[in-house]
Amino acid sequence: MIRRSLLGVAALSLAATMVSPVQAQAWRTFPEKPIKLIIAFPAGGPTDITMRALADNASKVLGRPVIVENKPGAGGTLPAQALQGAPADGYTVAQIPLGVFRLGYTTKINWDPVQDISYVINVTGYAFGIVVPTDSPIKNWADFVAYAKDNPGKLTYGSTGTLTSPHLTTELVAQQAGITLQHVPYKGNADLMQAIMGGHVMAAADSTGWAPFVEAGKLRVLNTWGAKRLGKFPDAPTLKELGYDVVQNSPFGIGAPKGTPPEVVQRLHDAFKKAMEDPSYLLALAKYDMLPDYKSSADYTQFAKDTVSREKVLIEKLGLAKAP
Repeated sequence: MIRRSLLGVAALSLAATMVSPVQAQAWRTFPEKPIKLIIAFPAGGPTDITMRALADNASKVLGRPVIVENKPGAGGTLPAQALQGAPADGYTVAQIPLGVFRLGYTTKINWDPVQDISYVINVTGYAFGIVVPTDSPIKNWADFVAYAKDNPGKLTYGSTGTLTSPHLTTELVAQQAGITLQHVPYKGNADLMQAIMGGHVMAAADSTGWAPFVEAGKLRVLNTWGAKRLGKFPDAPTLKELGYDVVQNSPFGIGAPKGTPPEVVQRLHDAFKKAMEDPSYLLALAKYDMLPDYKSSADYTQFAKDTVSREKVLIEKLGLAKAP
């Protein structure tokens, strides 16, 4: 019996050594077909435009098409959820917005945002702000706060979804300002811009997809959320200048399914890192006052761990944690 067991172990070891070179060869030739990149917001917005530029550049590096698939909704978390059912072969990757790290605190999920994603690379972050129509009686942030105090719960603002960074940051600022707002979620920037231009909401909290409307004189920027003022809109104060200890740029990157071979993750990382350095990508980012924000696979994984802990504090502070 012992001899049979030893023979069995030896046979399994031999099989493993026989399979390994085949797998290694597959990794060396990766990719052999198109790669799907799922992004969290609709076509036509800042995320879509910048990620398509990145995908085009990565296609040139990899020698295979990187095809963008838009999967909006659920606060930007659908691409990450899609990874949970995808093969761990590197042919399906997804944008990972900050909202993914809040999921465990706001809804019931059967997967872990840190453990069940292979983090490939962080690529950029958003420039955010709050805007109103230029014909609005609200001319600045002081007017915004005064109106909200005089009309509790009646000042409507739109965002790109419930529990997204624009939604949560606005609620955090409102809490600090002592005002109550009425939130209206939309699936993406295009829908949100239609809503504010059509008079369906009084204000919009979003990344700089509103920039063309501001430049056209249709919208006014009340504040921005970075560490310093935006170059295109130097007259708009930051939240910190307005007295709020808040800086938000919501970094995001690309993840793959859990268990994706390290060699494939490395190949993807290297391709997207090179794609980030292409001038066409930098121009696409500049259009929306976004900046490259590179994090390696290891650094991005650590960022995910740290962010999950930090977002727990924010969710609890706003009273939005799911019931136990």
